[in-house]
Amino acid sequence: MNKADSERLGSALEQLGLHSVTKANDADLVVFNSCVVRQGAEDKVANNLSLMRPLKKQRPDQVVALMGCMVGPKTDELQRRFPHVDLFMRPQQYDPLLNLVGEQLGVDWEGCVGSLAPNQPDVTCYVPIIHGCDLMCTFCIIPYRRGRQVSRPVDEIVGEVELLVQRGVREVTVLGQTVDAYGHDLPEKPDLAHLLTSLNDIPDLLRIRFLTSHPTFMSQRIIQAVADLPKVCEHINLPVQAGDDEILSRMRRPYTSAEYRELVGRIRDTVPGVSLSTDLIVGFPGETEDQFQRSMDMVAELRFSKVHCAAYSTRPGTVAHRAMEDDIPQADKARRLKTVDQLQESILSDINSTLVGQTLEVLVDGHKKGKWRGRTRTDKLVFFDAGGELDGERLGQLVNVKIDDASPWSLQGTPVAVVSSASIHSHGTT
Repeated sequence: MNKADSERLGSALEQLGLHSVTKANDADLVVFNSCVVRQGAEDKVANNLSLMRPLKKQRPDQVVALMGCMVGPKTDELQRRFPHVDLFMRPQQYDPLLNLVGEQLGVDWEGCVGSLAPNQPDVTCYVPIIHGCDLMCTFCIIPYRRGRQVSRPVDEIVGEVELLVQRGVREVTVLGQTVDAYGHDLPEKPDLAHLLTSLNDIPDLLRIRFLTSHPTFMSQRIIQAVADLPKVCEHINLPVQAGDDEILSRMRRPYTSAEYRELVGRIRDTVPGVSLSTDLIVGFPGETEDQFQRSMDMVAELRFSKVHCAAYSTRPGTVAHRAMEDDIPQADKARRLKTVDQLQESILSDINSTLVGQTLEVLVDGHKKGKWRGRTRTDKLVFFDAGGELDGERLGQLVNVKIDDASPWSLQGTPVAVVSSASIHSHGTT
């Protein structure tokens, strides 16, 4: 979501005549887009902001702005900690910065800025479709920073994706904190399945993905849309967060482990070959070794294609911070995190080894170390030899690749045939 927000703000600034530079020293404007989902992410932003202090002293005319989830309704404390920062903007609230830039340039920015779709997007692109979250998980600060759920109209999203396709995009990932809750707040009550159907009809768009789903909103209509619509990829991210019912209740996750397992079963029955990824928190307040083991049992049983595992990090302002003691020692959190990662690495080794010898469809989205890079419909990362040519010819192509070797994290293969020749020119970044 932050990457999409940054791209959209960047598009607005480019339309006002600005262009990006690689070093803060060369910039007239520096924007930090912050994440506070875990303490480490917030600390990284805070450290980088502190590093800007001497540069701002040397160049007082340089504008420094902080945006994203680090900025809440009140900014007094942030202003005290970072007096050299000129502007503080909450997520998706670009107006204060655009007003300032417009004043400095002597233009009415609202008359200059049209669509916020990236001007030079990559082959794949993120498209936010619903902002905010109405759920109040006890560990999560996001609803307090991004606000209530607000869906964009279907026609607006379709128009933006059509524009992105004209600019070379071949795959879009529609985004939301709870993406499968899309449309519930709109007058016509469209749902994610309706939107996916509309996007599926866009010519030259090759693939559609969506992030991040919530088990509560994963309806059978959405599952069936993944099965039926040819452009929607067979990959679903479905965060479970914990495998123990008591921990789920304390997290305020409105499902049981049995209900989650039943949902996974329905998805797999409806969408043959689907890959499932999940999010998991270890070391939540009060989590016993037995409760942690239930999470391990779920990972072992359901054999996800990816597990985004994180050690619990208390977030000031959340229910867990106010009402629960962060009582799991850091060493135990680290051990549990490592245990999950080791189990998942073993599972991925088994899953990926079965792909050796198969031919998979790969959308080429870049290159690295002399090899083309892309992903399968089930979100497997694949590399194949470029044959000494990295001139952009393959970018945006669907290529059948025979898998020769597999690791837990990626696949290596040999191209067999081009499925789609809708290649695009490189924009210089892959």
